[in-house]
Amino acid sequence: MELHPIADGLWRWTAPHPDWTPGEEGSVDDWEQDVGSVLLDLPDATVLFDPLVPDDGWATLDAHVEERGVPVVVLTTIKWHRRSRDEVLERYDGHDTRPPHTMPEGVETHRILGAGEAMFWLPGHATLIPGDRLIGADDGGVRLCPDSWMDDLGTPLHQPELAALLRPLLDLPVRRILVSHGQPVLDDGHAALAQAIEAGASHRAG
Repeated sequence: MELHPIADGLWRWTAPHPDWTPGEEGSVDDWEQDVGSVLLDLPDATVLFDPLVPDDGWATLDAHVEERGVPVVVLTTIKWHRRSRDEVLERYDGHDTRPPHTMPEGVETHRILGAGEAMFWLPGHATLIPGDRLIGADDGGVRLCPDSWMDDLGTPLHQPELAALLRPLLDLPVRRILVSHGQPVLDDGHAALAQAIEAGASHRAG
């Protein structure tokens, strides 16, 4: 496992998901085998977002955590991304943000109410970290997830409704979007986000 530097103190890695199976376009299984996780170095914490650690990746993470010598915090965007969360918490005596713990300074939560997801905003890096509701697009930008990915919600959503829920994110000065599924957007993220929202707003189920 290799930590790829994104910016000063910000890293991303990918790993094959053990539950991956090939799926048809637009289905709940329509995602690539390799999924992304993010690591953020803050002065008082090492923060892992949706970590998926393969068996051969623990040594890399061990070295990083040991070198820093600060508490480990694990943040999860969506219930499907628990992945290696429990193993990381146990291995490093870490914590999430359930009481009495709070969000690390330098990370903000943007809950997408009704979409079952919390996206994380890193103001110091102008970086947005989504879970499943924004995924990589073939043109190098992002797109809204397929409708089928939202069938498990209490009230299933369609892309136009999701687009409306995501529109407030356009108030953020987004430079990067570090998606879990697909390739990250490393520059001009606001334009990519706006394009995805507009495309979703005009989407018609086929």
